[in-house]
Amino acid sequence: MSISVKDITKLYGVQKALDSVSFEIKPGEIVGLLGPNGAGKSTLMKILTCFLPPNSGQASVCGFDVMDQSIEVRRKVGYLPENNPLYLDLYVREFLEFIAGTQQLKGNTRERISEMISLTGLEPEQHKKIGALSKGYRQRVGLAQALIHDPEVLILDEPTSGLDPNQLLEIRGLIKEIGTRKTVMISTHIMQEVEAICSRVIIIHKGCIIADDATQNLQHISGSQPVVKVEFSFPVKEDLLRKIPGILKATAVETTSGNPASRNPDSPVGTQHPESHIWLLSSAPEKDIRAAVFQFAVDNKLTVLSLTREEQKLEEVFQELTKD
Repeated sequence: MSISVKDITKLYGVQKALDSVSFEIKPGEIVGLLGPNGAGKSTLMKILTCFLPPNSGQASVCGFDVMDQSIEVRRKVGYLPENNPLYLDLYVREFLEFIAGTQQLKGNTRERISEMISLTGLEPEQHKKIGALSKGYRQRVGLAQALIHDPEVLILDEPTSGLDPNQLLEIRGLIKEIGTRKTVMISTHIMQEVEAICSRVIIIHKGCIIADDATQNLQHISGSQPVVKVEFSFPVKEDLLRKIPGILKATAVETTSGNPASRNPDSPVGTQHPESHIWLLSSAPEKDIRAAVFQFAVDNKLTVLSLTREEQKLEEVFQELTKD
């Protein structure tokens, strides 16, 4: 395993920042670490990067124990902390040369620095002092220093903070590409980012793991009702939709005022209002209502223009699981 955590507990005085946390991450996984502020995410990352010792439990990176073999762990890990501490008076290249020296890089250091500058999109700003860079470019410098020694594991705490939309796409693409060759753990509050690049999500709340699953499976763990979005060729009334076997709730996406031009004169559902062409239909988790919706349309001389499953957004799952 690239990362192994077993019963890690961390105390700050009497407060438990982490409470018997356990998980494993395999090589090649991109794992999103989510949680509210104060949940223990940064504390966990600092333990894995040997900046903080746990009070109890064991953690290892690439087989090396974070307590007993911290030097070996640091060689295997690239770390971008949340606050991204940089030497603002150094030039970009100068700073990366310093980091290369601390990492005791072998081979052509200058070539490796140029490679990192190109990889993180720093070419336009490489001759500037770090203090003159925007926050977005400072994040890129932080990412370059985390990658310069070619680590097997990359741990990123809020890596896209301060980036504009174009930079967001570029850095997300970079992280996803890196994830094909390395193990990546990323902490972020941007749920779209997790959905876009993470194959797995760990949600931590009050120091405990409350969810750990593949990203696409998370919408099922909250026990929420599955939803189907359907668009009919003519408006339909809610009470008729609720008679479809398996439907628990029908919510109109848009309503019409009963304009005769929008009605089907041959259909009984087209003569009633308030009405809507588009509906969100909820059902029990084990029930697939799509066939029943099609049969309803046939029976009432309607055409189904579209029928799609509405997946629960990760943000909704997160809010549901972490609410007090």
